[in-house]
Amino acid sequence: MYNGQCIADSYFKITLTIQPSLTSQFNFLGLFLMRQSKLLEWLSDGPSASVELQQESNSTNSSDLTYGFISCAVAVVFFGSNFVPVKKIETGDGMFFQWILCAAIWTVSLVVNIILHSPKFWPLVMLGGAIWATGNITVVPIVKTIGLGVGLLIWASFNLLLGWASSRFGWFGIGAETVSKPVLNSCGAGLCLLSAIVFFFVKTDVQRSATSEETPLLIDHVSLYCSGTFLAVVAGLLYGSSFVPVLYIKNHASDPDSQYSGASQFDLDYVFAQYSGIFLTSTVYFILYCAIKKNRPQVFPKAVLPGFLSGIMWGIATCCWFLANHYLSAVVSFPIITTVPGLIAALWGVVVFKEVKGWRNYIVLVVAFCLVLSGALLTAFSKG
Repeated sequence: MYNGQCIADSYFKITLTIQPSLTSQFNFLGLFLMRQSKLLEWLSDGPSASVELQQESNSTNSSDLTYGFISCAVAVVFFGSNFVPVKKIETGDGMFFQWILCAAIWTVSLVVNIILHSPKFWPLVMLGGAIWATGNITVVPIVKTIGLGVGLLIWASFNLLLGWASSRFGWFGIGAETVSKPVLNSCGAGLCLLSAIVFFFVKTDVQRSATSEETPLLIDHVSLYCSGTFLAVVAGLLYGSSFVPVLYIKNHASDPDSQYSGASQFDLDYVFAQYSGIFLTSTVYFILYCAIKKNRPQVFPKAVLPGFLSGIMWGIATCCWFLANHYLSAVVSFPIITTVPGLIAALWGVVVFKEVKGWRNYIVLVVAFCLVLSGALLTAFSKG
C-alpha cells in the first residue's frame, strides 16, 4: 500500500519549525497535501479510504464555515459601533476627524503586515483604499444630517447592491462566484436590499438643542434629509467597489500570462496595501482641504482619541471582513456584513441618541430588522 500520509507528516514537521505567526498561512497547503495523500491511499485501499477522504473534506468545510461566521460576527459588531464616537464630539466639517480615523486604520494594517511577515505589496490594491477613502469623507455630514442608524443602513444597502452583484455576476473583470444554493443567496440579498427601502420611511430627529456639536449642518429639513440621503447612496456605491481590486488580482492569479500570476489567495495579505491606499488618499484630501481653507482648517483636539478609537475598530472589522471573504466568499459575506451592522447602529440611534421616536417609526424599524435578519440567514444557509 502507498503510504501517502508521509507527505502530510513531512509538511507538519516543517511547519513546527516555523514561527507560530506563519503557521496559519500554511494551513491550506497542509490540508491540500493531506487530501492528496488520502486520495492516493484510496487508489490502493478502495472504498474504505474514500469514506475517510469525505470525512476530512466535511471537517475542513465545517471549520471554514465556523471561521467565516465568527469573522462576520466580529465585523458586524465593530462596524455597527465604530462611528458612535463622532456623535459625542465636535468634528466640524469632518475632514480632520476622517484623517485621524484613517491614520488609525493604517496603524492596524501595519500590525497585520508585521504579523504576516510583509506579504507581497500589490499597488493596484491601493486603488480600492482610495475609493473607500473618497466615500469616507461623506460620513460625518451623513451622520449629522440623517442620523447614524438610517445613514449607515442606506449606505450599507447600496454597498451590498454593488458588492454582492459584482461578485455574483462577475462584474469589473472578476470571476463570478458560485454558491451551493444560488436561489437562497439571491433571495437573501434581495431581502437585505428590501430592508433599505423600508428604512427610507424612518424619520429621524437629529436636531437637538443640547450642544453646538449636535447641530445639523443644514437648517431646512427637506434639504437636510435629501442631502444626507444622496451622500449615503454615493458612499455606499464607493464602499461596494472597494474590494474589486483585491478580487481582480486573486481571480487572475492562476493565469500564467497575467502580471498577477501567483498572487496570494489569502485575503489578509492585501490588507496593508488596501489600508495604505486609504491613508494616502485621506492625507491628500486633508492637504487639499487645508489649501482651500487657506491653512485655517477646523482642527478639534478632542476629536483625536475618539477618532483614533473609531479607526482601530474599523480596521479590525475590515480585517475580519477580509477573513470572511476568504472562508465564505464575497457573495456570502457581503449581504451579511453590509446590512447586519445596521441593526447595531439603529439600536444606538434608538436607545442612546434618541434619533428615532414614535410608534410608527418603531414599527418600521421592527419590519426592517426582520427583513435584515431573514436576508442574512438565507445568505448564510446558501453556503451549504
